[in-house]
Amino acid sequence: MPAASASEITIPRNTTIDPAHAYSDLFLDSIDLVDFIRQQHLNDTLANELHNFYNARNFQYAWFTRDGLTEQALAFSTLYQYSQDSSTGRKWLDGELNSLESEDSLQLTAIDPVLQRTEMLMTWRFMNYLNHRYTDKKQRLTAFLQLIPVRKQVPLDMARSLVADSGMALATSGMEGPWYQALARELPKYLDWQQAGGWGRLPRTNKSYKPGDKAGFIIAVKKRLLFTGEMVPSDTTQLFDEQLETAIKAFQGVHGLTPDGRIGPTVIKELNIPVKAQIKQILVNLQRMYWMPADADKQIIIVNIPDFRLQIMDSGRPALAMNVVVGKEGHSTVLFSGRLDRIIFNPYWNVPPSIVKKEILPGMEKDTAYLTKHDMETTGMEQGLPAIRQRPGEKNELGRIKFLFPNSFNIYLHDSPHKELFNMTRRAYSHGCIRVANARGLAAWLLRDMPGWSAEDIDKAIATGQNIGLKLNEPVAVLIVYYTAWVDEENKLQFREDIYGHDSTVAGRLFLP
Repeated sequence: MPAASASEITIPRNTTIDPAHAYSDLFLDSIDLVDFIRQQHLNDTLANELHNFYNARNFQYAWFTRDGLTEQALAFSTLYQYSQDSSTGRKWLDGELNSLESEDSLQLTAIDPVLQRTEMLMTWRFMNYLNHRYTDKKQRLTAFLQLIPVRKQVPLDMARSLVADSGMALATSGMEGPWYQALARELPKYLDWQQAGGWGRLPRTNKSYKPGDKAGFIIAVKKRLLFTGEMVPSDTTQLFDEQLETAIKAFQGVHGLTPDGRIGPTVIKELNIPVKAQIKQILVNLQRMYWMPADADKQIIIVNIPDFRLQIMDSGRPALAMNVVVGKEGHSTVLFSGRLDRIIFNPYWNVPPSIVKKEILPGMEKDTAYLTKHDMETTGMEQGLPAIRQRPGEKNELGRIKFLFPNSFNIYLHDSPHKELFNMTRRAYSHGCIRVANARGLAAWLLRDMPGWSAEDIDKAIATGQNIGLKLNEPVAVLIVYYTAWVDEENKLQFREDIYGHDSTVAGRLFLP
């Protein structure tokens, strides 16, 4: 019997989803949906799909909470190629989303008619996206029902359902790519460790241990690493031997720490993270990986913010990697996908109004020669403030190369004169854009098939000191992600610090205590 589509079935309203168990804390009135369908003159097929979608959610919002857009909304807003939207609806929705995304903090209410319209237009767009992404009815229905979280779950139950036969429907749903599959395969061993009672907690200490040291504490560390197989069984003596040093370096490597082979407070903190917490971390990141572009296994530039790394993947294999500096707290780099299509050599830096107000104007008040000292100039007025730009040169905050991909956040990749920042373990010092450690190498890779743009030609263009813009023959996909757990190309499970607190926010909505 052929599978039914979401428009060919009737889903009753799921009244078991109450505010205490819902993913979102905002709810629509069913009358609002009826009015929207009438105002938009939607056909019966689409109207039925919208009713089914919100019935399954008990009419809770899919894209918003009181605090603003959900991670799913942020990912989806740049993922979908809008080709099936009407131009009027597209422009209005894009403008409203851009306005909401640019706000540092929001306090939304469910009865706001503009928010209601934005929510339902997003869902309409989501239906179009499903049509484009999934040609198989069964795959589309699974994505329709499960791609956006509906209710809080007990994390261990959620993990077990993913690894059990009854939960493996997602494995054939088309919702997951290789990143998702690799991370999901890690769940069984973590569930086994949880079932076994997890690992013991090491006592807190400010002391640092190095190879050759002897202490009772070393025995506890060895037992912890033996439990997870991160150290091959040999002895559990008090000696910090070479085998333990090797194990600690490997542990530091997969947690984003400097692999110095020493056991200090930072290593102990990571060793003490409970297995249940890591299961939750894996589940949160699996949710994010649903939104990887369908062609993410092809040619793509991936910037993983918590890892402070940029990696170019070409046909599933790494072609180039480098450190990056991302936005510091309060200037968080946003998450989205786009296409890099231009390179600027010797760029001007048009200083954002927020920086002009908070940093430049106070500097000018203290020092009348501030602009001259920083190679800056005024070009007019903007939003009641002087429009200021920094001229190309050694002091320019964008360095010598800027990489552009159209987006509403004004986020781009760029070089930096502050090379020392790339050697720091935690690299969150920027104003929101992403500084790359090897801008010349990235430019050379992007221009490798363009005649007249060898590495030597790139150096010559930079040496002119002139502002030179270049359009790529073929744009390259860019994906900025926030993965604190993933499996790397060497099949190693990596964990990173939740530097912006996004994991905590999602976990609070996704899991029951």
